[in-house]
Amino acid sequence: MGGMNMQGMMKQVQKMQQDMLRAQEEVEKQEFDVSVGGGAVTLKMNGKKELLEVNIDEDLLDPEEKDILEDMLIGALNEIIRKTEAATSSSMEKITGGLNIPGL
Repeated sequence: MGGMNMQGMMKQVQKMQQDMLRAQEEVEKQEFDVSVGGGAVTLKMNGKKELLEVNIDEDLLDPEEKDILEDMLIGALNEIIRKTEAATSSSMEKITGGLNIPGL
């Protein structure tokens, strides 16, 4: 009788692994946008955390605005990374039911 329960549990674990892989693939296909400075700097990143696009308002290309531009880029990059990580985490939580599984 115990073997049947173990076999059922193993099937559930395998299904969860497959679901997690599918969810990760879906997140990797998504694209995330973020805008800072009232739209002066915008970024686009995919779910693999690869930066796809950077757009900078021409007004920020003034050498006197260099520090502001650098700060905006740092803020935008950090925000878009948080956005992609939140999407990944949310997808995994749906599958694991909130269980804390190491490596996810």
